[in-house]
Amino acid sequence: MEAQEKHLIFLKRAIEISQQARENGNTPFGALLVDEEDNILLEQENIEITEHTCTGHAETTLAERASRLYDKDFLQTCRMYTTAEPCAMCSGAIYWSNIGTVVYGMTERKLLELTGSNEQNPTLDLPCRDVFTKGQKEITVIGPFPEIEADAAAVHEGYWD
Repeated sequence: MEAQEKHLIFLKRAIEISQQARENGNTPFGALLVDEEDNILLEQENIEITEHTCTGHAETTLAERASRLYDKDFLQTCRMYTTAEPCAMCSGAIYWSNIGTVVYGMTERKLLELTGSNEQNPTLDLPCRDVFTKGQKEITVIGPFPEIEADAAAVHEGYWD
């Protein structure tokens, strides 16, 4: 199977997780961690509303969990899949956890189009690539995927109104 096909399969799973987050009363975002052999190691939905934590984004929570379970050398070989491009906070968590690759479905700019001025998600216009280039180690970024953007956006329909 080609890398592109694998990425789309894992991104579709991240979208399913984001739908679960919404059904569980949280904002609709999801992430998962995959190892070099394409095994899903962890899945995480957003928890900031139900857990009353401003850092409860799927990516930040997943990075925290992963850093407790795996060493930095191993995490460098892993990929995080996420429905939307990681925000600045999540990018920092990914950087500090040492996860080596981020794969996302839709851009932060597209997310801003969906959320508008909703105060629950005051989106920063700061691409994760920009955050990572300021660091001292390389984080590979793959995305966006136009062929899955509509599916990633669909989970948000009606949520931010």
